[in-house]
Amino acid sequence: MPFRPLSLALASALVFAAAPGQASPHQATPTTVVSNTPSAQLPPARVKEALADYRHWLDELARRRSVAGLATAVVVNDKVTFEYTLGYANATTKEPIKPETVFRLASLSKAFATGLTSLLVRDGKLSWDTRLVDVLPFFKLKDMQAAEKVTVGDILGQRVGLPRNTYDNMLEDDVPYEELVRKLDEVDMSCVPGQCYGYQNVAFSLIGDVIYAKTGDFFYRLVDKRIFYPLGMKTASYGRAALEASPSWAHPHRAIGHGEWRPFEPNEAYYRVAPAAGVNASLRDMEQWLIAQMGGRPDVLPAELLAVLHAPGVSTPIEMHSTPWRRARITAAHYGLGWRVFTYGGETMIFHAGAVEGYRTMIGFLPKYHTGIVTMWNSAGATPSGLMPMMFDRLLALPHVDWAGLESPPPRIVKPARKTRKIRARHRRHR
Repeated sequence: MPFRPLSLALASALVFAAAPGQASPHQATPTTVVSNTPSAQLPPARVKEALADYRHWLDELARRRSVAGLATAVVVNDKVTFEYTLGYANATTKEPIKPETVFRLASLSKAFATGLTSLLVRDGKLSWDTRLVDVLPFFKLKDMQAAEKVTVGDILGQRVGLPRNTYDNMLEDDVPYEELVRKLDEVDMSCVPGQCYGYQNVAFSLIGDVIYAKTGDFFYRLVDKRIFYPLGMKTASYGRAALEASPSWAHPHRAIGHGEWRPFEPNEAYYRVAPAAGVNASLRDMEQWLIAQMGGRPDVLPAELLAVLHAPGVSTPIEMHSTPWRRARITAAHYGLGWRVFTYGGETMIFHAGAVEGYRTMIGFLPKYHTGIVTMWNSAGATPSGLMPMMFDRLLALPHVDWAGLESPPPRIVKPARKTRKIRARHRRHR
């Protein structure tokens, strides 16, 4: 399985902090503003050792053929300090993953929607407190008094009051988005808007309709103009057609045996909720996005906007227990605006993960240390998801835990045909 590691120069000293404060779940607009003051620096020797360990873990992942293909990068102080790809964009043709290979981002798309919205709020086109009923005549909930309270900040902060993942099952069954958003008034509410967490894709994507109503321009065109183009995200796009038109794109794969993969056609469903899950991007694109989110591109995303996006909003205690590394490391969990805000080993971590059929993605960074990681792979296995917390453990000098299971013996490969012959031979012996 091919891989392409590339280690660049380690980053230099100063970083800028993002230290958002606690926001009330009732607030549509968090008010804490980031200060552009230098923050703590990770010891360069520790960073160097962590990168060496990360390369070793990735080499082991490649040796075990645990994924069809993968691309990952580490950014420190606005510099890409490590870049690595392995495996195949298409296992049938043996096309390798490259830094320019485009992946589906799944729910990492949400931060692009909130980033664009923050720019439009700054421009005065709308407000975090803009009520959906004032913009979208079709927006209704079962409790219309509750519907009248729902704001832009509520839908982007995952605090609408609907049960988690409302209508995702119907979206996967090819029911059109336009029909689903008009059926929200058939769903029993979990709580009053702003009071509780309920992760959404369909309701989240109403921001696309709001933006069109307030600007007269299409959501995806504004993201391209305001974010992709100025950040130099040259291969980033929306939709399946754009993915498949890319010079190199990562096909989704299914396992057909240990370390063997078969590509299949991308599923269309979640492309229909573009703000929630519609972005395609390469590793090189995501490096620029990570730099911008850590404050390295104030010309595109100023610090005062990032402070709002990354401020902890509604509490999400369920996110503290979903995986072993979260149970061990996370002591507080909230949803901001398109981002999860964790307390990881005593430090603030800004994080999000995504998954659609045949693709998984992760992005996370430590604002205090201006250090982040992005990882994308084109198969369903969860093994790579343990690498990011292993890396953050190493960077923060926390006790080492093999969250990815790479230090246990690899699974034995049993050939069914040979096993069958042994059974038949045994049966012959005992006749």
